[in-house]
Amino acid sequence: MLRILSALAVCGFIVSATDTAQADPVVVELYTSQGCSSCPPADALLHELAKRDDVIALALHVDYWDYIGWTDIFGRPENTARQHAYARAAHAPTVYTPQMIIGGVDHVIGSRPMQVMELLQAHGREVYPVTVTLTRTQGQLEISAVAQTTGSYVVEIVRFTPEEIVDIRHGENAGKQLTYSNVVTAFDQVAAWDGAGVLTVRAEMHGDDPVAVLVQHAGNGPIVGAAQLR
Repeated sequence: MLRILSALAVCGFIVSATDTAQADPVVVELYTSQGCSSCPPADALLHELAKRDDVIALALHVDYWDYIGWTDIFGRPENTARQHAYARAAHAPTVYTPQMIIGGVDHVIGSRPMQVMELLQAHGREVYPVTVTLTRTQGQLEISAVAQTTGSYVVEIVRFTPEEIVDIRHGENAGKQLTYSNVVTAFDQVAAWDGAGVLTVRAEMHGDDPVAVLVQHAGNGPIVGAAQLR
């Protein structure tokens, strides 16, 4: 878990002096599993999306297919819980893989590239109401966020591994060597915020793994601000 050093809202603007990401990147969450025979095409699509500067592509491996012969080595119960929370927010009767959730709002089968691209284009035309700036120096991540409107928001830090190659020995994908991109290793809510003033959050951030920060309406609602450092 991340150790939060400070979280406060203040007046004025924070000046940041390091890397900044593409403005208003679209967040794509892929819920996938190494034990799912229909997931490799969606994993391959996410691999392509991960190359884009205007997209934050995240692979969240779930654990509910582990019983069919292969335990997903990246599967996390926290990912399964997040997917179920999205289903409850959307009043959906079930969850499935491969599922992409775009912008925290739109749900689509992740192996349907035309639908995915149409949704990406639609979200890419939108401007986030929250601007997020990230700074990473000497083992510390500083998040600065400014909102155009107030609301009930949560701030989430996501750590992920850029690429992993796995030989699947059992289950529905037995015998395949699969490449996974932007595999989520940690997804931590670090602050709740009402959108007033400038929010500043500092957290310990050791290592060189990429990091993304999402600002999202509480209750798995729309993502209203995002940035990443690779």
